[in-house]
Amino acid sequence: MKKLLLLFGFLVFLFPITVKAEDLIPNATSGLLMEASTGKIIFEKDKNKEVPVASMTKMVAQIIILENIESGKIKWDDIIEVSRNASEMGGSQIYLEPGEKMTVKELFKGISMASANDATVQMAEVIGGSEQGFVKLMNQKVKELGLKNTHFENCTGLDQDGHYSSAYDMGMIARELLSHEEILNFSSVYEDYLRQNTEKKFWLVNTNKLVRFYEGADGLKTGHTDAAKYCLAATAKRNGMRLIAIVLGEEVSKVRNAETISLLDYGFNTVKVQMLKTKGEKIEEIPIEKGSKNKIELVTENDVSVLQDKGTKDKKYTIQTNIDKIKLPVKKGQTLGSITVLDKGKVVTKQNLISKNSIDKLSYFQLVLHTLRKAVTGDIN
Repeated sequence: MKKLLLLFGFLVFLFPITVKAEDLIPNATSGLLMEASTGKIIFEKDKNKEVPVASMTKMVAQIIILENIESGKIKWDDIIEVSRNASEMGGSQIYLEPGEKMTVKELFKGISMASANDATVQMAEVIGGSEQGFVKLMNQKVKELGLKNTHFENCTGLDQDGHYSSAYDMGMIARELLSHEEILNFSSVYEDYLRQNTEKKFWLVNTNKLVRFYEGADGLKTGHTDAAKYCLAATAKRNGMRLIAIVLGEEVSKVRNAETISLLDYGFNTVKVQMLKTKGEKIEEIPIEKGSKNKIELVTENDVSVLQDKGTKDKKYTIQTNIDKIKLPVKKGQTLGSITVLDKGKVVTKQNLISKNSIDKLSYFQLVLHTLRKAVTGDIN
């Protein structure tokens, strides 16, 4: 089998071909292969078909949890007392008990590795006040991402009328989740433990077996219910290129894994990324007056890259920046412009420029003190 895949990859490298769905994921209801930095779709099969997606739903829950961590609303070491409602969730679980205390990090580990419904509902109650309150946040997030073929009725992915997504939407959700880089600290781990140093030590084994045996795989989320069948959002990175593979509606988990690998192999064998600017790279430095800082650094929000056929030479591109009129105060991460890549005048890709730091607007009194302080220290720049 490995020899056949290698031969296939070699032939594709020499003679690029259009691959049909039956060649890569014949047993899947739908699927998609995407390059993460550009968002370009390399392969698709019924990408907009609305289908149940089981626990892949939890990727949106993970996005919201990570956003709350990053904003400081909750912390990894916050201790959460388990509710009876969360403890009674069936399906995949870490067997939480009413009144049991776990940290946010432990609950998130249970969600990411064991796809735990009880841990997901518990975090939903912490952030949304209730599961339904949290589900509203999930549907709001989907709208913010501009996705049109997704709607959630619960936060776990358990089968329910009106709960669905699509391969394309799942790909974009996976891409958004990966923008929160800390997710890989959890999704890449194959085995770990909860309740260490207790009589109820619980062994966690990642439901995504690709992270153990596929080179470069480090996430992302599995799913299985009667209606959704076997699903997988997988990601792997090789030679600086990250791919996202979505496979939905497989009858057998082993076939799901094999067809996901076929997608990833096809991508790594046929395309490459030319990196132009890396995420967080400084692009512009703008002087600021009457601010808590004298200048503001504009950095790339994401990698600025171009997808190319493997084997082709890197090209020279024209790069243009557009800076918005800056008004104080400015928050860290605020969009303040854009960077555009052009090939012979044609736009190839466009990414946001964001502020590296926050800058406050000084009041008149603060401005006087600030000026005096600079005069005393000799810092007149």
